[in-house]
Amino acid sequence: MKKLLIASFILFAACRGTRTTQLSSNEQGMLIHGKTFATVYQQSAAEYRALCYQAFNAARWSLDAFKPKTNKPKAIVTDIDETILDNSDYAAHMSALGKDYDTESWYQWTNQANAIPIPGAAAFLHYASSKGVEIFYISNRDDREKPSTVANLKKYNLPNADEAHVLLKKETSGKEGRRQIVSQTHEIIMLMGDNLPDFSALYDKKTMPDRNRQSDLHASEFGQTFIVLPNPVYGDWEGSLYKYQYGMPPAKKDSALRSILRSY
Repeated sequence: MKKLLIASFILFAACRGTRTTQLSSNEQGMLIHGKTFATVYQQSAAEYRALCYQAFNAARWSLDAFKPKTNKPKAIVTDIDETILDNSDYAAHMSALGKDYDTESWYQWTNQANAIPIPGAAAFLHYASSKGVEIFYISNRDDREKPSTVANLKKYNLPNADEAHVLLKKETSGKEGRRQIVSQTHEIIMLMGDNLPDFSALYDKKTMPDRNRQSDLHASEFGQTFIVLPNPVYGDWEGSLYKYQYGMPPAKKDSALRSILRSY
């Protein structure tokens, strides 16, 4: 992976003056360069791995302490991207091209089914499965990506890696409806994700102040029923800065990022 990252930086430098589809250096600004730096952190920092292990350690402690409230089968609901599977190779590839996320390139990536597990994810999921807990994967990957997504999960022998337990986006990005489908037949004992809407509809498309306020109100849930994985590259934290206008020109996104920085 380090070789891939180095190659990505070389390609990035080589492409700067030759690709007509690439954003200019001014257009890239904090948006692309910031994502490149965040991707380096995800791929290289021992601190990132430590944060992941910390999250899954908390999940294990919470699972061991759980007291059932119903006779339903027990389930953990988890997000996939940057919670169970690491997509930093995609982020590195796009940064090397001087580009941000786009749908078609994302489909090309997920079709390969080559994302590796997040540190600690597989061990925790197998532990939960050994305790009789079913795993439901609720992701905002498009439903057309289900075959490759299931294949990627199966590649690492992750529990419940089948179509019945992988619930992808069909009509809406909100996950509450899919969580309710699981709760009809199972007692959800824990939710895991890298994005706050993975836990509650209270976070869906909310402003940055609203997201912070809800996090303060639910502080006691984090590390217990809500297990958060680190993701410095993308998420609704970023979308909230653009008022979820993802088609905004890069220069305006750059201005939005700079406008919220606290300095002196």
